Amino acid sequence: MINLFNAPDEYVQGFFKSGQAMLKAFSGLGSAAKPPTQETARELARVAGTYWEKQAALWTRSLAAGSGNGLEPVVDAERGDRRFHGEQWSKHPWFNLLKQNYLLNSQLLDGMVEAAAMDPREKHKLRFFSRQFADAMSPANFASTNPDAIFGALESKGETMQVGLSNLMEDMRRGRISITDETAFEVGTNVAASKGSVIFENELMQVIQYAPLTDKVASRPLLIVPPCINKFYILDLQPENSFVRFACEQGMTVFLVSWRNPDASQAHVTWDDYVEDGVMKALDVAHKVSRADQVNTLGWCVGGTLLSSALALLRARGDESVASLTLLTTMLDFEEPGDLGVFIDEANVLQREMTIGKGGIYRGAELGFVFQTLRANDLIWPYVVNNYLKGKTPAAFDLLYWNADATNLPGPMYAWYLRNMYLENNLREPGRLSVCGEPVDLGQIDVPTYVLATQEDHIVPWRSAYRTTGLTSGPTEFVLGASGHIAGVINPASKNKRSYWAGGTQGADADEWLAGAQSMPGSWWTHWAKWLKPQAGKSVPAPKKLGNAAFKPIEPAPGRYVKVRAD
Repeated sequence: MINLFNAPDEYVQGFFKSGQAMLKAFSGLGSAAKPPTQETARELARVAGTYWEKQAALWTRSLAAGSGNGLEPVVDAERGDRRFHGEQWSKHPWFNLLKQNYLLNSQLLDGMVEAAAMDPREKHKLRFFSRQFADAMSPANFASTNPDAIFGALESKGETMQVGLSNLMEDMRRGRISITDETAFEVGTNVAASKGSVIFENELMQVIQYAPLTDKVASRPLLIVPPCINKFYILDLQPENSFVRFACEQGMTVFLVSWRNPDASQAHVTWDDYVEDGVMKALDVAHKVSRADQVNTLGWCVGGTLLSSALALLRARGDESVASLTLLTTMLDFEEPGDLGVFIDEANVLQREMTIGKGGIYRGAELGFVFQTLRANDLIWPYVVNNYLKGKTPAAFDLLYWNADATNLPGPMYAWYLRNMYLENNLREPGRLSVCGEPVDLGQIDVPTYVLATQEDHIVPWRSAYRTTGLTSGPTEFVLGASGHIAGVINPASKNKRSYWAGGTQGADADEWLAGAQSMPGSWWTHWAKWLKPQAGKSVPAPKKLGNAAFKPIEPAPGRYVKVRAD
């Protein structure tokens, strides 16, 4: 609700465009629609017939329930849908009828969208925004139609309403929905608390070297490049779920890039700057401090895209200082970008280029809202209901604290990224894209590569991540983790939860790989550590001091940059 006041232009325009597309699709007008066919007409008739048949059954059973009989459901919420878990949604005839009527209407809308004869990309947009509309219209989201909110207000003599209104006013003041107790965490104290030092900084980033946790370490260090659209400490939340700590425990010397949260002084920073002054400089620091022959590298999401761009550039320059590449939920081929693709077309990208492409800042709050809409029933509406209708306070959750810690992006970098990756998909084509003045070819990346995708990823669909295996030329290990973009990556080995798939025969088809892959219980972290060991070099004594004479410690980890909050 409050986020909708700050929705980015792409979201608002998407609603209007999708509504127009639906009208065109069912009237046979406009370029988005294909000429209506008998098959489309028959499918629409089937959808409508099923809907009215179930409506008749619903009202018949509702009248029977009014006579004292139980109301047998005509339709149930999907598994995992937590909106209607309250007892009154099933026990009270009126609210049960309201719930089932909503679910039937949602099914009707879904059926109409699927029946529409449209271009697949346009249908994807229509499917996304129609689902956004249906989710927003749930009776659970309104005080007058949510029995838990109504009975809670009666039992508390209005106190829940008063607290809920206070929560709403506070969130309006801050411009975002509260999704966790932000007072429970402090960066550098109980999140991002791994010991280390900042040993280099420039206007774009800091390089952190973490303290060793073993007496012996691998001679080749690990450089981690996190996404610049989020704070790095998703990889270092708390000791029990810190990937940084896990890597150190495996005997690795870990270096990590901490991106600066851009302000007006960085309004002209470009993609090339992120590659040259960010990734390339961090590689140089890790190489010189460790004095190793090569450096192992790991990138997550857009950090992986930046890292791959840098490695392709290094190969074009004849540099062989990198020993291996690990990509976590990263896209290099943007042919099928998933739900994020609904926000991107020529008009929207051109608008960004004209407004902030020559200089400006893309606010982290806008980007955060876009990501929340991909899972609105997990990251938007439950907090509207609990915070405002029920007067509750969100629980403390480190991952959601990180999620709410927004990061800005420089306008030129962001606009270039949208056009060359999402819109034109230039990186996958050898020599089509120039980075730092040099045509790059991902096929020149011939180092061992570990590619992790996650099965339920809404940001980087796993089949899109799989395409990386056909772009680089070195030996590739593809692994599919359970869960989504964040939870699938942050799956601590010590908790032994979830599962992953590995060992399939790699070819052009992702589903064929999955059919031959083996399901493994637990975390992919241990699988990755075993994969990395042959690339890690010999065992040497752990360094007694961090940095060296040229790169002296500047301040303790996590450093200043990560603590800067976006406006």
